[in-house]
Amino acid sequence: MHVEDAYAIADITFPYIPGLLSFREGPAIIKAIGNLNKKPDLILFDGQGIAHPSGMGIAAHIGVLLNIPSIGCAKSRLVGDYSGPGNRKGRKTELRYHHKIIGTVLRTRDNVKPLFISPGHLIDMKDSVEVVLKCIGKYRVPEPIRSADSLTGKLKKEMPY
Repeated sequence: MHVEDAYAIADITFPYIPGLLSFREGPAIIKAIGNLNKKPDLILFDGQGIAHPSGMGIAAHIGVLLNIPSIGCAKSRLVGDYSGPGNRKGRKTELRYHHKIIGTVLRTRDNVKPLFISPGHLIDMKDSVEVVLKCIGKYRVPEPIRSADSLTGKLKKEMPY
């Protein structure tokens, strides 16, 4: 699996409002994706896909706008109910909202908090979970998301403000 790094610096013009992350961060994300050498085959987001009050979390929203397969991989739940997936790596359970399956609660390491996986665009639930599991290294969070977090941390330290 090849992951390319790219970033963009953009003014934030939309306030932080829970549930509307794509309106705040979306323009910079789209700009960063435009800086890639090649159109990505898939984008893995640190946020929600369809497991969102509106059914359109940041992964779904940006995936639709760019027509690129996308997956939401969140550390916390915005909506829905579930029963524990068990404490072993790979254990999973359905995340349901209004009697509909909107995501998968997935344990990516033994005895750690689960992640909340939901399709964003052009991918189904089963494949979303498989992709996330293939991206797990030594830590709870998939390596592409860890890599992006690391890059943004370094870039923030270099910013003059």
